[in-house]
Amino acid sequence: MIDPVLLQPSSGDVLEVILEDHRRFEDLLRLCRRTDTDRAAARLALAEILVAHAVAEEEKVYPQLRRSRAISGHLEEHGQQEHAEITEALLAFLRAKGTDTQKYDDTLEDLATAVNHHTNEEEQTILNPAREDVSATQRAALGAAWTARRNQLLEEGCASEAQVAALLKEAVATSVLAPEDARKEAETVKADAKQRAKEIEEAAKS
Repeated sequence: MIDPVLLQPSSGDVLEVILEDHRRFEDLLRLCRRTDTDRAAARLALAEILVAHAVAEEEKVYPQLRRSRAISGHLEEHGQQEHAEITEALLAFLRAKGTDTQKYDDTLEDLATAVNHHTNEEEQTILNPAREDVSATQRAALGAAWTARRNQLLEEGCASEAQVAALLKEAVATSVLAPEDARKEAETVKADAKQRAKEIEEAAKS
C-alpha cells in the first residue's frame, strides 16, 4: 500500500516551490489511478493540495507578479479562471461515489486534463516571465509568503466537498467563471463542432 504524503516546504524560490507542487499533482494523480493504493486517501490528498496551492497563488503570488509587471492583468485573470475550472472538475471528482466506478475514472480523467493544461500553461506564461523579471530576493520573499499560506490551508483542511463547492460558487459569483448553464451550452457547441469536423475529415478520406 502506498500512502500519499503532502510535504510542506517553508521557504524557497517561489518558482521552484510551485514547480515542486506541480510534480506532486502528477504523483497524486498517478496514485489516484493505481489499483494498489488507498485511492480514497490519494483523492483527499490531491484535493487538499490543489485547493491550498491555488488559493495561496491567487492571494500571494499572482497580485505581486502583476504589480512587478512580470505578468499582465489578463494573465492573472486567466490563471484564476483555470483554477476555477480545476475546482469544478475537482468537485465532480469528489462527488463520484466509491473509487472503483466508471464515474470515478471519468471524473479523474477530466480533472487530470484540467490540471495538466493549467500547469503547462502557467509554467510557460507566468513562471517563465517571473524568472526573467523578478529578482531572486523577491522570489524568495514570495516563496515564504506562498508556502506559509499554503501550509496554513493544508493544516486547517481546505478541500471538503462543501468547501470546494463554496469556492466554485464564489468563482461564478465574481464572474471568474461563467454560470453553469452557459458553460454547458458552450461545451455542447464545442462537441457538435468537433463531431462535424470529424465527419468532414472522414468524408475526405473516402
